[in-house]
Amino acid sequence: MANYKKMVFNSENPNGIEMDFTAEEKTEYDNFAEATKDYGANNIAKHEKRATDQASGNQKFLDMGLTQAEATALTGYVPPKESE
Repeated sequence: MANYKKMVFNSENPNGIEMDFTAEEKTEYDNFAEATKDYGANNIAKHEKRATDQASGNQKFLDMGLTQAEATALTGYVPPKESE
């Protein structure tokens, strides 16, 4: 549940005053929250897929007989260093 409060700053309230949202602001806030709720998860999934695709493509070059230096020169992909 949203708080539906805002801070308003103006010449009469230079330090701000807390006010309730109007009905229109509540609707706008709820619509925005609904439209963006999956953004973070989708963004993470997109980056994970790209990393997986890069590693897969790199491995295919290595399987074709290229060295890692050659595969990196072609794609720019540098595999992560293995932790010791």
